[in-house]
Amino acid sequence: MLTSEIAACCKKLRLSRNIVEMSGKIQADNHQEYLLKLLKSEIIHREKTRNAKLLRKAGFYTIKTFESFRFDEVTLPGDITPEYLKECEFVKNKTNIVMYGNVGTGKTHLSIALGVEACKRGYEVRFFRTSALVNKLAEEKRVGTLSSFLKKLNKAELLICDEWRYVPLDRIGAQLLFEVISERYENKAVIINTNIEFSRWVNIFYDEQMTGAIVDRILHHCHLLLFFGQSNRMRESRLNT
Repeated sequence: MLTSEIAACCKKLRLSRNIVEMSGKIQADNHQEYLLKLLKSEIIHREKTRNAKLLRKAGFYTIKTFESFRFDEVTLPGDITPEYLKECEFVKNKTNIVMYGNVGTGKTHLSIALGVEACKRGYEVRFFRTSALVNKLAEEKRVGTLSSFLKKLNKAELLICDEWRYVPLDRIGAQLLFEVISERYENKAVIINTNIEFSRWVNIFYDEQMTGAIVDRILHHCHLLLFFGQSNRMRESRLNT
């Protein structure tokens, strides 16, 4: 009977059933200590629930962490440390990151690890392969829901664009991607993973003026990370032979 009454109170107060589950497990010397432990338990439960929701919403196709990542094969800017990245200071500072280097050198791994860590710290993150993002933008435009989608996209404190490669976009796709980047300029952080030097981005966006504008917006507040190591996939392939 008492348990059902507690559950009813939780529902009215919009508290989770965690309160009901923990109410009989917590031990304390007095009522105040009991209440404090119960409230702390609810806070921890809500943080875990929110983080799990943020991870699902982010769109990672796999989960990567820092545990298996090697920073010794990445050239960081002189004033940037792995700890700075892991603490997601760049998200807080609304600073972009461009990861440039050969295919298979760990750009996607690091960007996902940063995205996962950002979710754990309560930031909203969106992860896309760039071609998939452009296709999504085009589809939303076709069905008349582009404005709504852009608003949702811009709510994310961190947008990760993976595989920003030498794949020419049609003009509408290029314009839509430019709009996404422009909306985030000096407002929200972006991570871009690419193996194409900036001078060749015109081959993606066709228009030199648009290319110059998008490069300018991305690099204005940006950390450039260089990946010149050996392809991890090739290394692992040889280890397995």
